[in-house]
Amino acid sequence: MRYKAIVGIASKAGEDLRAWELHRAKELETEIAAAQAALAEAKEKEQRTAQAVRHWWRMAEDNVSRLSWLELADGPAPDLQARGSMLDRYLNEVKPLYQELVDAVLSLGWRSRH
Repeated sequence: MRYKAIVGIASKAGEDLRAWELHRAKELETEIAAAQAALAEAKEKEQRTAQAVRHWWRMAEDNVSRLSWLELADGPAPDLQARGSMLDRYLNEVKPLYQELVDAVLSLGWRSRH
């Protein structure tokens, strides 16, 4: 009788473990799918950001090229210390900085003509 009880408990534990493993496998599949979607979105955002950076850099090059006495450095490289969660903030800071550059170039161009 005791043997049957032990076998019954072991059998029930095996079934419970299989049920838990199946449930956990479904949870992991859902988490993996969410992580893959997040990764795809991050890659797309990275590509859009790189394109925006190249755009702003080309515009800055165009403005600085008007100053014959100023050499332009290499293009910007990714900052490995930057936080991805602040990407939109970083990009929003570019426009006012670009406008400052344009104003400075215009000011320098006017002074060099006089």
